[in-house]
Amino acid sequence: MERITVSLDEDAVTALESLTNRTERSQSELVRQALSFYAANFEAATADAGPNLESYHRMLSSGEHVLLDVDFLHCFLDYVENADGDPDPEFVEAADRVAAFHAREYEERFDSLGELLDWLSFCGFLTVRESDGETFHVVFPTASVKWFMTGFVEESTARLPFAVEVDEGVSKVIFTEVRE
Repeated sequence: MERITVSLDEDAVTALESLTNRTERSQSELVRQALSFYAANFEAATADAGPNLESYHRMLSSGEHVLLDVDFLHCFLDYVENADGDPDPEFVEAADRVAAFHAREYEERFDSLGELLDWLSFCGFLTVRESDGETFHVVFPTASVKWFMTGFVEESTARLPFAVEVDEGVSKVIFTEVRE
């Protein structure tokens, strides 16, 4: 074994003392374990999490967002269809209220359609296959998610400094940002 001397700041001392009390392990053993863990997870520990990941972590930890299995999302969206296959009007009204609220949030957060679509892609609702300037080719996992998210994009961009043109295909949508 090789012996080293390490200087610890106040936060590190507090953390080490807390861990030794909680685990009943020696300081040396904990430092060795921490160093091994850091080496094994170096990429994750040193990568820039980015503002989206930090924001999403904050929303998850505050209870503003929840993790939801994608199958549950599909079940919910399929369940809100009425007998003729159209979405229940009360659900559409409620979804539009949520999108309108997000429009107020997004007014301060996003400056372009690309930024918004990147965020929604990060959240798992859609995939941006390609973009050309202000035009974005977007793919959705199901028809119900396509319907739901296309409406959400249209409603939630209402306060942004551009309009959104929508060209719908079967499973894809082309969104174009139009500045006036």
